[in-house]
Amino acid sequence: MWNKILFAALLLTGCASVSHSVASGSSEYNIYYSNLPLELKAPDAPIIPANTVNLSDYGGVADGITLNTEAFRKAISALEKLGGGHLVVPPGVWLTGPIVLKDHIDLHLEKGALVLMSPDKTQFLRQDGKVTPGITASKRTDVSITGDGIIDGNGEWWRGVKRSKVSDVEWKDYQRMGGTQAEDGTLWYPFGLRHLPDIAPSYKEQERMRTHLVRLTDCTRVLVSGVTIQNSPKFHLVPQRCRHVAIVGVTVRCPWNAQNGDGIDLMQSTDVLIADCTVDVGDDGICLKAGGGQDALKDGPTARVLICGNTVFHAHGGFVIGSEFSGGISDVVVKDNTFSGTDTGLRFKSAPGRGGKTSRIRINNVYMSDIRDQAIVFETEYVNVSVGESGSKAQTQEFMPEFCDISIDGLVCRDARIGVSAQGTAESIHDISVKNATIFYTETAASLSSPDLLNLEGVKLVSW
Repeated sequence: MWNKILFAALLLTGCASVSHSVASGSSEYNIYYSNLPLELKAPDAPIIPANTVNLSDYGGVADGITLNTEAFRKAISALEKLGGGHLVVPPGVWLTGPIVLKDHIDLHLEKGALVLMSPDKTQFLRQDGKVTPGITASKRTDVSITGDGIIDGNGEWWRGVKRSKVSDVEWKDYQRMGGTQAEDGTLWYPFGLRHLPDIAPSYKEQERMRTHLVRLTDCTRVLVSGVTIQNSPKFHLVPQRCRHVAIVGVTVRCPWNAQNGDGIDLMQSTDVLIADCTVDVGDDGICLKAGGGQDALKDGPTARVLICGNTVFHAHGGFVIGSEFSGGISDVVVKDNTFSGTDTGLRFKSAPGRGGKTSRIRINNVYMSDIRDQAIVFETEYVNVSVGESGSKAQTQEFMPEFCDISIDGLVCRDARIGVSAQGTAESIHDISVKNATIFYTETAASLSSPDLLNLEGVKLVSW
């Protein structure tokens, strides 16, 4: 299917010199938008001029040792002066600090290209003491990241590690890096490493400075396609307050035990397509958020989203809403997705102070296997706990979660420990229907704090 989209893009651009040009208009995405349970419109594609530059021509060296931050900056600046175009990254290992994209620019990674973020955290430290993500675009129009290459965040140099989640061999590998053991040897932090400087006075402060790998903020007309995004210090791909976004044919991956290793986190963005992606990560797979508390209201909802044809392997949840969505989430279609080996399948989580309201969420044809916990779970007292920290329930009655107007139809799950779980009140969970589902569970068919929270129609809960 991705080949059809690429072919359509080529026809529309008429650009012979660059085989990965991106077209204006939304017609190349329309193939995903037939027979939907809600009326959604395909996002507009970014407009990228035919200009092309090669990173090697701006001092880039693909030896895995030379730092290419300045080469990326010069190449992007040259394209910006031309009105935009394609920055081609050829095969090789391109060690770099932050990459900042501008208007009408496509970052194109050829097959064999590995863009590797530097393990030196000082490269990402801003003058204000905050840390910038690996690749960013802010308040930009027409931005794309395409190709068959890899973007690697070098996350092992950032993330804390729980002893209980690694083997003896892995634990020894971390100790050889140096670092700091804490909590009676139950945690390891990349603080005090043998060959690299710290960016905070303590391991706990440095742990809180972990950043995302690709973050696109307040952008319009965004495309991410074909590339592999892996091993982030924190979340991998984060469109935040963006309009007209397409994420198609992308692979997102990291170790199963990577702390906060979310795959695709969509935040307060509208008119979005996430299709034909493969996700295998340490935290939530494909997650919708909309901010928490009062600050989220001004940024509005996450709305008009189509999530289809994706495969999620390991993740805390295959498709997730929450935990923060005070801005609201509406008009979402999730169809024809497969989850194999996730902790939970469909996961709806929030807590007082983080909650909002959902509306018109339609989930059709989800196929699952080897689900460690629940096939479907609603939780309204979720506690977010950072590594090495202790959490507690929020003591507030503001911004309460309200999961409602959600329809789940045509679900098949083989091997979940718990079939369906919903923990909350009639005010926090209501007007939820599950139809035409078959769930093979191994321990508990349903765990509901009240039997009236979910409307089950044509649902088979089967065990041994």
